[in-house]
Amino acid sequence: MTLRTLPEAPTFDRPHNFHWDAPSDVLARWADRPQAAEADDPNTISIYDVIGEDFWTGGGFTAKRAAAALRSIGKHPVTVKINSPGGDMFEGIAIYNILREHPERVTIDVMGMAASAASVIAMAGDEIRMGLGTFVMIHNAWGLVIGNRHDMREAADLFEGFDGALVDIYEARTGRERAEVEKLMDAETFLSPSQAIEQGFADTVSDGLTAGDEAKSRIDPGLVARRRTEAALARAGISRNERSAMIADLVAHAAGRDAGRITAARDAGTEAALRRLLDTMQP
Repeated sequence: MTLRTLPEAPTFDRPHNFHWDAPSDVLARWADRPQAAEADDPNTISIYDVIGEDFWTGGGFTAKRAAAALRSIGKHPVTVKINSPGGDMFEGIAIYNILREHPERVTIDVMGMAASAASVIAMAGDEIRMGLGTFVMIHNAWGLVIGNRHDMREAADLFEGFDGALVDIYEARTGRERAEVEKLMDAETFLSPSQAIEQGFADTVSDGLTAGDEAKSRIDPGLVARRRTEAALARAGISRNERSAMIADLVAHAAGRDAGRITAARDAGTEAALRRLLDTMQP
């Protein structure tokens, strides 16, 4: 158990037809943020991706990864660095519970954003530190369920239970009244460092928590292009599965067409193709 008294979040059965996602405005903000450099400290866990396994890209940060990292760290204080738009709430709650059970001090460093499911993970910290220009974002449970009216009713009940569990976590961590937390979630609230501290979602602001010039220079331009494209498609109302498939098809087409070129040129062609798609979506 961490030094703070935090509630254990209940686990939920995942519907077979549930698809996780992140709000499009969060994805758009996250797309342009540089990924912070990986820490050399062996007792640091970096969460710089969507929450949950992304079968399309092979990325994503999962509860399995969190558990493996903590086993490697052992009974030592741990720092968790976060820059994530959120994602799979099931995985987010599982990671929160794993960090909550860590026997030593847990420090959360918000390096860019801790949004949606990532904000839930952040609440497991004994101390939550935010860098300048970072933010925490909270909202009601978000996802897509495909099915008939019975499936939709079941999903509504599930999401209501999700929201109740999230309120329990935020309420316990912040000390705010339950109705106040519910109002913030209903409004899909973005909290700056000063606002987060005032509301109890963070403890301190640190000007040392920045991505830094090294991270800006090493960020993969192809990854940025993919993130921007995905955010634009999400704003157009296209589901995560559909937009991931569209991007995968585009990348495969660009790579196949340029198969005779060297890797750098082929990657450049892929990035250019993604940028052209972005240009066509501009208002």
